Amino acid sequence: MKKILIVEDEHDIVTLLSFSLKKAGFEIITTRDGEKGLAAARDRKPDLIILDLNLPKLPGEEVCKAIREDLDESFASTPIIMVTAKAGDVDRIIGKSIGANRYITKPFEMECLLKEIRDILHSRESL
Repeated sequence: MKKILIVEDEHDIVTLLSFSLKKAGFEIITTRDGEKGLAAARDRKPDLIILDLNLPKLPGEEVCKAIREDLDESFASTPIIMVTAKAGDVDRIIGKSIGANRYITKPFEMECLLKEIRDILHSRESL
């Protein structure tokens, strides 16, 4: 069972993601702030991270950069999907430049997110 870490501070989104992803057969880990999210990523070694940009304690951009700059290559290459309410092109460029694999704007369709998750995990298995 693939593990997905959700780092998101909005309760309703965590509930929706957790329910939908568990139903789709994933093991779910959740945290509500950037510091705990980074610690959980290091401790639990998820197969994929869903990361909000606007987080308490440590912004999502900093969490993403810390993961990408880690000396452990396996950890540093963990796929990250940024999920945020910021919809501008500048925000997408920043998301890509700090190493996000995908950038999804809220509100989003759950089926689209599930497709992105499956595509990323499938492509990693093909390597």
